[in-house]
Formats: sequence, C-alpha cells, structure tokens
Amino acid sequence: MLGAVIGDIVGSKYEWHNIKDKSFEFFDKKECFFTDDSVMTLAIAKAFLESKEDFSDLHDNVVKYMKEIGRHYPDCGYGYLFEQWIHSEMESGYYSCGNGAAMRVSACAYVAKDLDELKKLSKIVTEVTHNHPEGLKGAEAIAVCIFMALHKKSKVEIKKFIEENYYNLDFTLKDIKPNYKFEDLCQGTVPPAIVAFLESNNYEDAIRNAISIGGDSDTLAAITGSIAEACYGIPDELRSKGMSFLNPELKEIVIDFERKYPPTKYEEKSSKQNQINDSIEENENI
Repeated sequence: MLGAVIGDIVGSKYEWHNIKDKSFEFFDKKECFFTDDSVMTLAIAKAFLESKEDFSDLHDNVVKYMKEIGRHYPDCGYGYLFEQWIHSEMESGYYSCGNGAAMRVSACAYVAKDLDELKKLSKIVTEVTHNHPEGLKGAEAIAVCIFMALHKKSKVEIKKFIEENYYNLDFTLKDIKPNYKFEDLCQGTVPPAIVAFLESNNYEDAIRNAISIGGDSDTLAAITGSIAEACYGIPDELRSKGMSFLNPELKEIVIDFERKYPPTKYEEKSSKQNQINDSIEENENI
C-alpha cells in the first residue's frame, strides 16, 4: 500500500510539468508532496482496519473515513465531483469512471483471502463514488494485479490474466510515450500503469517508468507503485523517505495497516529477484 503513496509523492512534481525521461530526482523535498491519491488510499486502509471480519460494515466505513480524512486535506487535489461528494451527505456513487478508482484500491489485495473476495472488496470500496462500469473495472484490474504479485505470480501470468479479463496490454511504453497526454479516466490510465510495472526491473524503476510516460504522473505512479511494491518490496531508504512526507495522522495509518497486513519484504539480489528477472525476459519474448 505504501507503494502507491510513494508513487504519488514522487509523481506529484510532474503532474503539470511532465517529463518524458526516466532520469529525474526521485524525491524533491521542496516540490514533492502527497496528494488525494495518498489520502484516499490511506482512508480506505483505515476503513479496513475499523471494519468487522465479515466486512458487513465496510461500505459505511469507507464512506466515513473517505469523508472524514478527506476533509482534513481540502487542498490535496480532488476532482470537482469528488470534492462535492466529500462535503455532501451522499453515500452512493456519481457514476464516475475516473482513474481515482484505481489509485486507491491497493489495500483490498492485502486483506482478501482469494480472488472472489478480492473482487467483492474492490467493488465495495470503489462503488461509493466510481460506480461506472469502467471505474469498477479499472479498480478491480489493479487489485487483481497486486493480489497476483503478492501471491508470487509471474509477470507473464499477470499480463495474461489481465488481457483475458480486463484490458489489451499489447503495447510498450516506447510505443505510447511520444503522444501520451493527460488522461484522467481508468481506461486511459490503468493499462499504461500496468505496462510500466511489467517493463520494470525493481520498485524504483517501475515508478520511473510510470512518470516518464507523462500525463497524470502522480496517479500513474501511484497505480504502478501499488503493483510494484507487491512484487519487489520497497527498499528501506525509499520507504523511510516516503514516510517522511506524511504527517503523523497518515503515518499512523500506514504503520497500523502494515502491522496487521505485512507488506512484501524487500530482498536485494534474492532468489525472488532472479525469478522476477526471468519473468521480465519471458515477457519481452511474448
């Protein structure tokens, strides 16, 4: 889950000042900051922490904490309709298919016991705002990617499953980068974010891939980062720097969630990393 937050923070500098290159300062203390992507990711994590084991109250808690926590950060970059929702009494969606559905869903993959439960949880946390079919699809696709990565599925397996059930991924970042522009819908954001992960070698490389596309950089990097963390883990140095951008309220949610749902452990040059590299080579030969 922290993988999404770090991606958001690193990408925040480039959302309105795109860079089509992977060589950039990863953390800029003066210009990087957490946005609505981080706030809503953590609001959903908080909702899971406060919900019953059968998730019968998850919908209500998602609404509660998205509004409660969201109102603490009025200037973090909400879209117009979402901001109206936060300050309203609405508890149902407004038929959005925006990419906000996909950037905040990562907690579901850590909580779910199997794919069926994952899809159920993804729907609950998404439909409170993004109840358009494309919004639900985008969120579920990312939740599935994270879940599969957490359960040690290879990139080849992840790509195959997504293509058979959600999106065509038959393109490279090099193909789309020259003409890719700001896109705030799931259908224009989710596939490139997944490919940014598939073409990566480690967590940091995945974030650099996502930001180098251009477009909605913070959200792209948040989505890619959520999958990359599940696959590779996050190096301690990046984890520490990312946490330093959060205030005590948000840090506490990360700590509490990871205590209950431990993240993927980062292991440099491990057998797992060798397996990942093998998957990359297979992916390139598809």
